[in-house]
Amino acid sequence: MHIFLTGVTGLLGSAFARAAKRRGHTITAVVHTAPLPVGVSVDRIIEGDLTDHKWVLREVLDVFPQALVNTAAISAPADCEANPENAQALNVGLPAQLAQLAHHLSAPLVHVSTDMVFDGERGNYAPTDAPAPANLYGWQKLEAEKAVVKAAPDFATVLRLTLLNGNTPGGRRSVHESLFASWARGEVPKLYTDEIRQPCLADNAAEVLVELCERDGFAGIRHWAGAERLSRWEIGRRILKHFNLPADLIEPVSRRDSPEGRKRPPDLTLDITTLRSKLKTRPQSFDEQLDPLVVPPPARDWYHSL
Repeated sequence: MHIFLTGVTGLLGSAFARAAKRRGHTITAVVHTAPLPVGVSVDRIIEGDLTDHKWVLREVLDVFPQALVNTAAISAPADCEANPENAQALNVGLPAQLAQLAHHLSAPLVHVSTDMVFDGERGNYAPTDAPAPANLYGWQKLEAEKAVVKAAPDFATVLRLTLLNGNTPGGRRSVHESLFASWARGEVPKLYTDEIRQPCLADNAAEVLVELCERDGFAGIRHWAGAERLSRWEIGRRILKHFNLPADLIEPVSRRDSPEGRKRPPDLTLDITTLRSKLKTRPQSFDEQLDPLVVPPPARDWYHSL
């Protein structure tokens, strides 16, 4: 299968490229300026601007792929707030156009969305639950979902994912890497005991994306996440244990005791029952997700100095 992939330089996109190549697929990947991450190989690289609709149209039709996978996004809420027009173009305009092209090509599109389309007030959200985003990023991703499903109802799968972890190309963005960055600066992160997430290893999510490309019958909104619902504090505690680090490198706090914490969604866990029952890929425990994690390169000097 020939797959047109966006976001290959990111955590999930690079994991997808590795998983798809292992399963024998051909990958045409779009990059902007960043090189391919180490260990990622694709069949063809296209350099261009994913917010340029004419360019995207020309390149997709030139490739004429058998499937499209969109992992590109401006995913940091603060970045969306800082440059909303640019975020709108990538987070909404791109997936809407890819869905139109998928419909034209009669090819499956798998578009990655987020748990942040919900406000987090109750958790364990099913795909049929009514969204209620709490920030601009969530609203943009919800708008994209609606556009994708409307443009390609028979071909598009929207996969909402929760907190991703893994070894990122730059070693700075995933859950454990952010903690290591704080420790290397001499900080003791405060982690909420009452903010619940459902972490998922990017490699595991990538296997799901490949499987959704390969199989029919998954059009619409779908959910995927890890097997465990954990507080931010528990996530940090288990990361410390995995890397044999002192327990006092993190501090437990309550959302209720912090003005900033009260603004954060308390529980963004997802109900993955339906998709789990239909896929060969299985959700992982957090300990399974920790196994492949390594000390990020920017923090290795600090780590080895302990």
